Amino acid sequence: MNDRTVRLLWLAIFILVGSIPAPAQAVQEAGTLVIAGQSEHVPLVQINGKTYVAVESLARITHGSIRFQGSQTILTLPVGSGATEAQTQSDKPAQLSSGFLRAEVEALTSIREWRAAMVNAVENNVAVSENLVGGLRRSADRSLQLAIAATSTDSDRKAAELLHNEFANMQQMSDQLLAMHAKASYVATDSFVGNPLDQKILNCSRGLASMTASKQFQDEPACH
Repeated sequence: MNDRTVRLLWLAIFILVGSIPAPAQAVQEAGTLVIAGQSEHVPLVQINGKTYVAVESLARITHGSIRFQGSQTILTLPVGSGATEAQTQSDKPAQLSSGFLRAEVEALTSIREWRAAMVNAVENNVAVSENLVGGLRRSADRSLQLAIAATSTDSDRKAAELLHNEFANMQQMSDQLLAMHAKASYVATDSFVGNPLDQKILNCSRGLASMTASKQFQDEPACH
């Protein structure tokens, strides 16, 4: 409930419990009071330049209740819609900044190109060599560093950590293939089929892509 509504609540209580000699007051109609987000309204009156509302009417449109205890009038209000809305907003995943999102897309693209080159080489029985992967790795690393530099919020930094993990997993798989080709002239063309590390890389990539599409940070287990 906003500050204006709260002030009106106190004014309503003052007019109810205060002692105002009616003959000495100039009472005039002063429009209506409407609570934001509700269709109901109640009349306002103006007395000596000040605006008041009947506490019973105020309780009705705010869905509150009134009880009397001796000389006291107690007005009980439900949880305000403003508080509920604020709570709903706080439950939403935090937004990623536009600068980081652009850099993240570039980094993901570079990592995918790196992986695609290795998959294509293995499936076509082409040696996975430093000449093949070196440039792609360096390009992905540059894109990663630019994404890290573009972080400006906690959500950005959390997403950048997952992106870094994706790069690290790609580096691990690349190193494994380089080592395999260094020891043997032939590597099975189905090396990527059912490969747990490759599946982890793919799942992490999908999770990061989904995060980019929604523009909100969501933790992705595959990236850990």
